[in-house]
Amino acid sequence: MEKRRLGKSGMVVSVIGLGTMTFGTQADKEESFKIMDAAVDAGIDFFDTAEVYPVPPTKELAGLTEEWVGDWMKDKPRESVIIATKVAGPAHGWFNPPVRYDKAAIDGFMIRRAVEGSLRRLKTDYIDLYQVHWPDAGMRPLDAIEVLDDLVREGKIRAYGVSNETCYGMMKWLSEADAAGLRRLDTIQNNFSVNNRRFEDELGQCCVGEGVSCLPYSPLAGGVLAGKYQKGAKPAGARFSAYLDGAERQRKMAERFVNEKSLANTAAIHEIAKREGIDPVTFAIAWSKQHDFVASTLMGVSSLDQLQPHIDAAEETIRPEVMAEIDALTSANLYPMG
Repeated sequence: MEKRRLGKSGMVVSVIGLGTMTFGTQADKEESFKIMDAAVDAGIDFFDTAEVYPVPPTKELAGLTEEWVGDWMKDKPRESVIIATKVAGPAHGWFNPPVRYDKAAIDGFMIRRAVEGSLRRLKTDYIDLYQVHWPDAGMRPLDAIEVLDDLVREGKIRAYGVSNETCYGMMKWLSEADAAGLRRLDTIQNNFSVNNRRFEDELGQCCVGEGVSCLPYSPLAGGVLAGKYQKGAKPAGARFSAYLDGAERQRKMAERFVNEKSLANTAAIHEIAKREGIDPVTFAIAWSKQHDFVASTLMGVSSLDQLQPHIDAAEETIRPEVMAEIDALTSANLYPMG
């Protein structure tokens, strides 16, 4: 499988990465182990997790996914897999971090405590990529950068990045690191798919100019691009099936992904994929990886039988004229994901 560098770090990773947020809710432990085994057998060497996983996040389950990844890794060579995880930060309305300190911000104390917790659950002495899961508008990035730089020097992490960050936020992290002469972030993990192209507005150009790698998550737009929600369907066990019938907060989140514009865009993408003879799941992930700012596109599954079309994307290349056709389509249906 093709490998790409994470930012300006010394690490290269498979062009398709395995997201693990379903491990512990939608996938039980046995199935999760089968998925990880099959992913590695296919050439995937990059796993992404977080201290709040599995999803939907709850105080009772937070950290379980890291524990399972650690259990799976126990009889594997540690260097065989590049492991990324995240510090949650303050509460964001729809979840609470495992540990809160009076509405705690991202500061050195919280980062160190979170790193030690993740190392313990993952049963390892270092984390390859450590990410700040959600922006904290009240923080000074330098406070976090200083401790992250120290953690690299101590060998507890190899590189760091941010997630769900804005263009202004990412550039603030970079400028404060440069001004202090400290290590820069190497990655940004944001939502990016053919149903949500906002990353290209400004962040894509910043990534190329600054040597930062994007790690797209939700390349299937929460499963919408797989076609499972077309024509009002609510498949059993699917995340947004439950959310659409859930509490107002969950319903609003689901409606960002599942709405009239996103379903129309999905139908059009499916027609193009069918014409090209490519599975729609493979097509959506291949589209993601064909951007110059992308290092590894993170896919997630809840069962082993869902895995193969995701893996197939590593070897699939969408023709330039088809990429241009998609550009025209999404320009006419701008921002189909709310």
